[in-house]
Amino acid sequence: MASQQQLLEAFDGLLQPQMYRDYGPNGLQVEGRDQVRKIVSGVTASRALIEAAASAGAGAIFVHHGLFWRGHDGRVTGWLKQRLALLLAHDINLYAYHLPLDAHAELGNNAQLGHALGLSAQTRFGDQDLGFLGQRHDGGEFADVDALAHHVQAALGHAVVRVGGAPRALRRIAWCSGGAQGHFEAAIAAGADAFITGEISEPQAHYARECGVAFLACGHHASERYGAPAVAGHVAAQFGLDHEFIDIDNPA
Repeated sequence: MASQQQLLEAFDGLLQPQMYRDYGPNGLQVEGRDQVRKIVSGVTASRALIEAAASAGAGAIFVHHGLFWRGHDGRVTGWLKQRLALLLAHDINLYAYHLPLDAHAELGNNAQLGHALGLSAQTRFGDQDLGFLGQRHDGGEFADVDALAHHVQAALGHAVVRVGGAPRALRRIAWCSGGAQGHFEAAIAAGADAFITGEISEPQAHYARECGVAFLACGHHASERYGAPAVAGHVAAQFGLDHEFIDIDNPA
């Protein structure tokens, strides 16, 4: 077993949340039992994940998207009340790490997304160095944007929206998981041939067409399924705890 505080110190020590300007609190968001035998990891602290974790006998849940965000009005009603009620009823600790989980060089969302896509990072870019820029593990190229889109869709199992890109081979690939469409201009400035993220907004389609850099949106959830189980599994192994990743399907 591990104590609630031991887990918090392990997660904080690994992810260094104090290094990031974030949109909500990182760390222990909801206090549960003191001693933990099993950690369940997932992308979002949804009611479905909490219910599944309770059924699995978890003493702690580790997620990327927690319950509390900057600008939330703070009232415990509706969906928030329901989720909190479940956590408290089952005495489950909720640990949530947002940007620190994206950024970790080996176990984070972007590092693990690169691994899933067969990409090796050579440098970082963008706000707080969240974006990764590199190339294929084998040093090769993608023949064109269609070839890259097909590869990404096959690897992640999610439809890809692709825009722009000159009719040429792609070598320098940039990526940043989730809702990182705002990092596209920084990826262009860094010299990327293509940029992969979870979502696309209206401006990025124009930038892609005008700059000749391909933009690929492969799903917010689909691109962020990898960091939470990597970190939770690492910490669970450190303490000899059971760990289970529960993927709650999300089409976004």
